[in-house]
Amino acid sequence: MNATRAANATGATKATEATKATRADTPDAYIAACAPEVQGILQRIREIVRRLAPDAQEKISYRMPAFTLDGDLIYYAAFRKHIGIYPPVQGDAALRRDLAPYRNERGNLAFPLDAAIPYELIERVAAARLQEHRALLAAKAGKQAAKKAAQKKEKRARAK
Repeated sequence: MNATRAANATGATKATEATKATRADTPDAYIAACAPEVQGILQRIREIVRRLAPDAQEKISYRMPAFTLDGDLIYYAAFRKHIGIYPPVQGDAALRRDLAPYRNERGNLAFPLDAAIPYELIERVAAARLQEHRALLAAKAGKQAAKKAAQKKEKRARAK
């Protein structure tokens, strides 16, 4: 039985630790307040996102660690029985198929602590989320540019 399973089976993930984590004001404090057997999991997820998005900033939002990059990129959190990753990611058909067992009713991801954490899959999730986020930012920038151009055109038309 791995350490995570053993901790889960013995109830080592205590409510008091979860409460401390949800009151943290930095990602470091959040991770430090979690049960020792979960800290390594959260740290590894954090390292994956840092490697893929080195310019992203870290913060606590909605009482969980988050990465932002001109807007919210990805959240991750420890719960009594799982690690959650938010927001829902679409990705390609293969990624959607691989994520199906981990999706909850809202489409968010819940990786059970009583099973091996699929870090390679989490890396694919982070990469897909980064790609989706960049596409959203590009579309937003395109809309803003089009709006500015329309405003300039309207201004010129009024000046005539």
